[in-house]
Amino acid sequence: MSSNIYPAPERQTVQVRFPSSTILEGPKGNSIESFVKAANLPTTSPVVAALRNGQLRELSRPVDRDADIVPITLSYSDGMRIYRRSLSFLLIAAAAELFPGCIITIHHSMPFGGYYCERQDRQQLTDEELERLRQRMQALVDADLPINQVQVPLAEALQLFHAQGDLEKAELFANRRKDYLTLYELNGVRDYFHGFMVPRTSYLSLFELHHYSNGFILQYPRRQQPDKLQSFEDEPRLARVFQEYSDWLRIIGVPNVTAMNEAIRNGRIQEVILVAEAFHQLQLANVASDIANQRGLVKIILISGPTSAGKTTFSKRLAIQLMAQGMYPITMGMDNYFVNRDRTPRDEHGDYDFETIEAVDVQLFQHHLQQLLAGETIVQPRYNFHTGAREWGEELSIGPDHVIIIEGIHGLNPRLVEGVDPQALYRIFISAFTQLNLDKHNRVPTTDTRLLRRIVRDASHRGYSAADTIGRWQSVRRGEKRHIFPYQNNANVFFNSALVYELSVLKTLAYPLLLQVESGTPERIEANRLLAFLQWFDPMPPETLAYIPSDAIVREFIGGSILDKYEPWQR
Repeated sequence: MSSNIYPAPERQTVQVRFPSSTILEGPKGNSIESFVKAANLPTTSPVVAALRNGQLRELSRPVDRDADIVPITLSYSDGMRIYRRSLSFLLIAAAAELFPGCIITIHHSMPFGGYYCERQDRQQLTDEELERLRQRMQALVDADLPINQVQVPLAEALQLFHAQGDLEKAELFANRRKDYLTLYELNGVRDYFHGFMVPRTSYLSLFELHHYSNGFILQYPRRQQPDKLQSFEDEPRLARVFQEYSDWLRIIGVPNVTAMNEAIRNGRIQEVILVAEAFHQLQLANVASDIANQRGLVKIILISGPTSAGKTTFSKRLAIQLMAQGMYPITMGMDNYFVNRDRTPRDEHGDYDFETIEAVDVQLFQHHLQQLLAGETIVQPRYNFHTGAREWGEELSIGPDHVIIIEGIHGLNPRLVEGVDPQALYRIFISAFTQLNLDKHNRVPTTDTRLLRRIVRDASHRGYSAADTIGRWQSVRRGEKRHIFPYQNNANVFFNSALVYELSVLKTLAYPLLLQVESGTPERIEANRLLAFLQWFDPMPPETLAYIPSDAIVREFIGGSILDKYEPWQR
């Protein structure tokens, strides 16, 4: 045996290493939280979870072997998800105590940071009741109560959900293969939540309640400014979009994932697809009719929305609807108005920033629009992405029955159309406003639907792996928040591109792609989260994919779209 290698007793302590090179040692079994607190790390927002050896873990988890720990704060997507989920449980626990038998439903998010909530009986809480609820939530925070995991037999969990009147959860877990279920417990209230929690209520000090519509808003901070709540902003049109979609789900008969799975199992999926597509067609027809009613005034249609919203398919289907109204749509590609590469701005990392409006020759774009509206002929630019230089294409002019369709991320930015008569403009914002949730307390975020759409499309159309797409996602989201969402309320109309059946379709294609993401990477953490929530959706049987129309928005992502190579005929 080498002189510097010798037998040693098993160590009863563990060492924890932090990114700051801090190394702490303590007895086995201490929680991650205790090591994080002892490290006294300088962070800009509270630590609510941690990566332990590359795996996302709750702070309450014990450390039983040496580990590398990376604190996760509210400035991380995973950290903010944990905060919102834990805050939802705080709300539900306080409401269960104050209003026995009253079930609170968490419907959808609001752009300024909040969840829209309602009582199940849809009776609005009074001012006094809402204030009591806020005070009780604050009292639970001040009490610093533990939020514990409790593993219970499945039969006991189902009995609990029935007793609470939460039939959605009872139905969701009725076919669970494992004979147990892990619940969370707070102040005697037990419930199931899909994802991790903070360890104690004292972490949840930043929240507010506001009356809104028939319910109220549970407000939380945004991860861009995790130390404060944003100003409360009324979003009546967005609220109407979500309410309309919720009404559609009731009409179709699939208000939640359990009902969707049942429709697949009992052979009713064809009807679900047909009615869901009919709702899209109805939306499109209404938009086209609104534009046609302003014939002679509206000459430019501007379409914007975040990535994977379905903008391309929507714009082509809208063009067809306008033709049915006797109007002649033509398209102008905003990408062709990029400035030459040597004038393209760079981002904070020194890379070309094609998403900022300064990457567009706004002056030329405005000039061309004004020329077309004046009856003049323009020569359209063509941007060569290989050389990074502008070239010139065909001439274009418009007549009295023409409308110009322009689709791009800056479509709703008023800078793009300065000097153009506002009456000539019709603006459309499109996104997938998902409302099909797992149950009353576990939401499916709209961004997850779009991310899965993009993963599937990138793999089949662009040759990117799921890890590639996930790795770019935060940058994409930053671009949306800077260049798209601030202008969404400039729209004349919102279009909801979500389809009730699409996650069951996307699951079949996305699941194997997500499983290929390398273990131990940040991308695998996100892949695991998506895999975990997709487990609740039954996949669409292969033979039922033929029921999806060839012009459906989901075809833009899964393939088989008849509109892939279609362009409106320029008369």
